[in-house]
Amino acid sequence: MNSEPEDTKSQLTQNQETPTKKKKKKRPQQRKKEKHRAPPTPTPTPLPLPLVQGKAKVRVLHGNPQKAPPFVGYFSSGYDPLRDYSGNNSEGSDGIGSTRVRAYRSQKWPKRVQMVVSPSQSKVDFVGTNYSGEATIGQRYKYALGVFDKESQSLKIVPVACDRVFRLEPKVRGLDVADEEPESSVKEEISAQQKADKMKELTILFGTKKSIKEAKKKHSLNQEDNPKSQEELGGRIKEVKIKKEALESTSANIARNVPPYDASATSPQEAYPLDKIILQGEWGFLEDIFERLQVGAEVPTNTYPTFVCNRIHKLQEIQDEAEKRTLSCIFSYITHLIKYKDQHSMDGVSSAKGHRIPSILSQKFSTIFSPISKRLAADKIDLLISYVLVLALYADEFRTDPSDIAKDLRMSPIKLRVHYEHLGCKLSRKDNLLLFTLPLPLQFPAVRQKRRR
Repeated sequence: MNSEPEDTKSQLTQNQETPTKKKKKKRPQQRKKEKHRAPPTPTPTPLPLPLVQGKAKVRVLHGNPQKAPPFVGYFSSGYDPLRDYSGNNSEGSDGIGSTRVRAYRSQKWPKRVQMVVSPSQSKVDFVGTNYSGEATIGQRYKYALGVFDKESQSLKIVPVACDRVFRLEPKVRGLDVADEEPESSVKEEISAQQKADKMKELTILFGTKKSIKEAKKKHSLNQEDNPKSQEELGGRIKEVKIKKEALESTSANIARNVPPYDASATSPQEAYPLDKIILQGEWGFLEDIFERLQVGAEVPTNTYPTFVCNRIHKLQEIQDEAEKRTLSCIFSYITHLIKYKDQHSMDGVSSAKGHRIPSILSQKFSTIFSPISKRLAADKIDLLISYVLVLALYADEFRTDPSDIAKDLRMSPIKLRVHYEHLGCKLSRKDNLLLFTLPLPLQFPAVRQKRRR
């Protein structure tokens, strides 16, 4: 008896704790909409992913300039090279093995490549180029080709250049019309002359005044093959008056490297005028030897050349003071010339060390012989030697022995003979001595012009 009221009490408490929710009645309009709703679509079950045992090795092959990169072609028409269009799907039997793939490179333009795919059971070729059609558009992407080997579980990735991706278009085999591309799709390569002409037109249209002036000047200079410009140039040259005498004299002086001379002279002194070699203002700076003799001092052999020291006795024998002064000044001038040559040569720097050349003569020598980087050019050395030999002829009364002057110039008498001949001198023998004289009128050897190779 006691148990029954307890059960009823517990049921009442449970009913109070979890009150039942009242269901709302649906309106007739909602019922009509639910009737017209489509049934819910079932969610597709995901396909199971293939399980790969182990870890695959990834190898990236970088570009090698000695090896050709791979070619990639894709068929825009949807052609499948692995499919056998005779009726069977021959993937692995007659598929890719029956398709012929060829690549051609232009001999004129090596960067142009053409790829041709020829199926065996079709009269249509699939042709793609890297210089026409889609390939002419600027490519901003990079491509790579991946090959996965299931047996070795390795993936090889090879970079593919943009100009090695070909869009293969179908073309009937044997028709030449199919190989021709429209002119608008091909970038024609222009020549250098056409490019220069276009640049000239752009400069004239949009350039500054300075650039237009320079372009016109450059164009006029490059008109070598234009017959009109050649005729105008020939006419202008004919109008120019040429002084043949002045041209011959200047060319002779330059070729022979000789001091100023007079070819129509009647005496040796007039042939090479002394006043054109030693100028009037220079005589006062050449009296060092004359002053030594006036005092009675000796001329040091280590200071003056051998040629001068061997002829000091001539000065002592001369009674006329003016003649003695002139000859002593010639000896001083020869000394300064030889020392100037030694100062600008490799083998004579030590002998000229401490020698002082007057500034008026130093400036004159720099103007005539123009040393470059403390060295004299070969033609300037020949000119300096000619000055020395002419003054040596004056000192020996135009009959000179070349042995001692050859030692001072650090040359052999045989080489010095060539310089004497260029001055118009002749070799004579007297008492077993070789002497050079200056006959008149002056006769120079013919100038030999080097042949152009």
